Amino acid sequence: MRWSWRIGRVAGIDLYVHATFLLLLAWVAFQEKGQDLRVIAASVSYIVALFTIVVLHELGHALTARRYGIRTRDIILLPIGGVARLERMPRNPRQELLVALAGPAVNVVLAILLYGIVRLTGQPPVGDLYDFEIMMSTRALLYALAFVNIFIALFNMLPAFPMDGGRVLRALLAMRMSSYARATEVAARVGRVFALLLGVAGLYPRFLNPFLVLIALFVWLGAGSEAAAVQTSESLDGVSIEDLMIREVQTLAPGDPLSRAVQLTLDGFQQDFPVVEEGGAVVGVLTRADLLRALADRGASGTVADAMNRLFATATPDERAEEAIDRLRTCGCNAMPVVRGRELLGLLTLENIGEYVMIRTALAGKPRG
Repeated sequence: MRWSWRIGRVAGIDLYVHATFLLLLAWVAFQEKGQDLRVIAASVSYIVALFTIVVLHELGHALTARRYGIRTRDIILLPIGGVARLERMPRNPRQELLVALAGPAVNVVLAILLYGIVRLTGQPPVGDLYDFEIMMSTRALLYALAFVNIFIALFNMLPAFPMDGGRVLRALLAMRMSSYARATEVAARVGRVFALLLGVAGLYPRFLNPFLVLIALFVWLGAGSEAAAVQTSESLDGVSIEDLMIREVQTLAPGDPLSRAVQLTLDGFQQDFPVVEEGGAVVGVLTRADLLRALADRGASGTVADAMNRLFATATPDERAEEAIDRLRTCGCNAMPVVRGRELLGLLTLENIGEYVMIRTALAGKPRG
């Protein structure tokens, strides 16, 4: 994700912090301006502890998904929480149910542990737990964090798809419905209702809370995005790459000047070009981004070999379309050569996949006869 910095690696998963998270820390410090430095430090420590809990919550999802062979690309810390970016969600409803429940389960366990530590060391603190003067006591901070974990678990279990509770709802619906896409559509509608409620609550003068509005926006957009992705997956069920690939493909040779790539781009609709050496083997891919970068650095007289990407994903014609699309998303590519051995057979592009899905959807809605 753009504007994110890698801050570490946990359980083999890269951990990133988004720039807006640093703004949150600065905002908390600003809110406590004029206070004793210890109070400011307690405020920032509380936020850091809170997001440590969020990381553990996301690790619950990631490590459970790993049990089913699903990798997690990374975990990103945002002001509204964390996001574990899984390669995909399990299509088995029971597996999705366990992955969705794993995060809140981590929070419940943490709450029990923290509360147990406080009780073992004396009586629970008395007073406003969120008064930073009180929270400078370690026991009071642990006591407050125990209740924070309960709140996070309950909040995440709201059936606001694609939050955890929404995924639980989708999994339960999918167990009873024959169509996974239909279950997603229903869960997305419920999620959007909750998004509206959260947005109204966040804008209500008495409870004005910008973070609730941000969460509502995330839920609204996420529900639509997930529903569209599942619809695409459903449309491509049983479709092979051979049915989707573009067969008439313009190619480049490693020794071609970049001016040839410019001319081919201007002459047609193709923006990414397989690079094929003499003999027919694919040795690279020149994307539009690579071309523009090379033109800025070397000019039109530079060669394709200097600009092409030598590490590229490929697909085979008999491969399932869904698997290839996952690979396209993982590599962040717009196009992928379709090969048999090292011989180029065609090109798979996100645009062509989108057009195929639109045509299938239109045909599915056409009355019979």
